[in-house]
Amino acid sequence: MPQNITVSTKALVEAAEREVETLAVEDAIKLHGRDDVVLVDIRDVRELQREGRIPGAFHCPRGMLEFWIDPGTHYHKAQFAQDKQFVFFCAGGLRSALAAQTAQRMGLKPVAHIRGGFGAWKSAGGPVELPEPPKPKA
Repeated sequence: MPQNITVSTKALVEAAEREVETLAVEDAIKLHGRDDVVLVDIRDVRELQREGRIPGAFHCPRGMLEFWIDPGTHYHKAQFAQDKQFVFFCAGGLRSALAAQTAQRMGLKPVAHIRGGFGAWKSAGGPVELPEPPKPKA
């Protein structure tokens, strides 16, 4: 029997954006480098290797988010215990809306996500560390 998916990803992201703060990329760029803000990159490591990263951003793969936030797990990361604002981003702003919603529901606050994600950040001229070029095969 085929599956009957009743809630689309579009609906999930729209619901998340009604619950969490969504920052315009220009506003997010202004937060870069501030001591009271943690930029959280939830992209897959392969995306970072391919596209680059925001200097100083904390990388937390989306699949580990809940475990790294929860101090009750042995996966917990101290970055999520800080009294700071957490600004999530992904490649295009969809996964980060869901991540910010989850983090907020878990009790992390304040949280936000970047509309348009890393792609918008790069297009707007935000600082980017480019990936290392691949090493030639011997």
